[in-house]
Amino acid sequence: MQEVQSIDQKIQNPILAPMSNDDHEQVVFCQDKATGLKAIIAIHNTVLGPALGGTRMWPYENEMEALKDVLRLSRGMTYKASISGLNLGGGKAVIIGDSRKIKSEALLRKFGRFVDSLSGKYITAEDVGMTTKDIEYMSMETDHVTGKPLHLGGSGDPSPVTAFGVYMGMKAAAKKAWGSDSLEGKAVTVQGVGHVGQYLVDYLAKEGALITISDIYEDRIKLVSGQHNVNVVAPEAIFDQAMDIYAPCALGATVNDETLNKLSCRVIAGAANNQLADEKIHGERVREMGIHYAPDFVINAGGLINCFSEIQGYSSEAAMAQAEDIYNTTMRIFDFAEANGLTNQVAAIQLAEKRIQEVAKINQSW
Repeated sequence: MQEVQSIDQKIQNPILAPMSNDDHEQVVFCQDKATGLKAIIAIHNTVLGPALGGTRMWPYENEMEALKDVLRLSRGMTYKASISGLNLGGGKAVIIGDSRKIKSEALLRKFGRFVDSLSGKYITAEDVGMTTKDIEYMSMETDHVTGKPLHLGGSGDPSPVTAFGVYMGMKAAAKKAWGSDSLEGKAVTVQGVGHVGQYLVDYLAKEGALITISDIYEDRIKLVSGQHNVNVVAPEAIFDQAMDIYAPCALGATVNDETLNKLSCRVIAGAANNQLADEKIHGERVREMGIHYAPDFVINAGGLINCFSEIQGYSSEAAMAQAEDIYNTTMRIFDFAEANGLTNQVAAIQLAEKRIQEVAKINQSW
């Protein structure tokens, strides 16, 4: 285990170059040859409370790619917690590897020990490539986990609450774009129908949206298309579809120069993290195109809300009620952005940072 501590270390070591101008509090590299574990835990900010963020397992090409991802994700968690009014900081973890091939009880329990070594400064949960069973394995080695299975007294899979929050944010964006938040008859393209995307399709179908889906995993396509009347397209054709709403629910950076030349939507609202490849450039481009972008860390906060509720003493009703309020938060950001001539992304970040700065005046880091 290696802990990153100084700017000098960051500059001297090329693998840490992405941190040279960043403000993360701590980054831990985790490796265990016996189990094959290679992971990175990034803690961005703990002014509001302990850093909470899920563990993602993905077959990154190299450590640099994994590091860049975990740094961006943990920063987003800080803003997500803040804009949602939660007393939590931002953190994230990534495990390098294909979850369908190398994941094991031993690997997950070893990772749980690394989490435990941080003494509660970081609390982990479920993310891409993870299940509640995986969280159960981690919980055998540390108490600093949330989203545990119901039979262990946890809140279970947070995906339904995440999807509900995305659905609320999407409706708010529709209200801004068309003057009504009804999604009936709207052509919605959902990219990625994993746990969150699947539940989002459920909500969209109930409201009568016209749904197109895509996913890299055929079993996910079969599951969702077997439950709903949806149009299925290949992953490489997703951006060529005529659509009113684009809902990215897979990995990030799908809103970029290439895709913006193809997208025909009026709204971008999805569950994926870090959807803008470049926050400044593509955030401004989206605004110029007249697209109403619902900032991802705002509308996908339902999972974090659900996990925080578990820490406090779980109530599914309370978690869903708070997730429903994402609609109002999204509208507040739209109004603030319009009033101040900002992109929606910048407006959301400014409001999140304002709360952190105000709390920092009365509180030391957790």
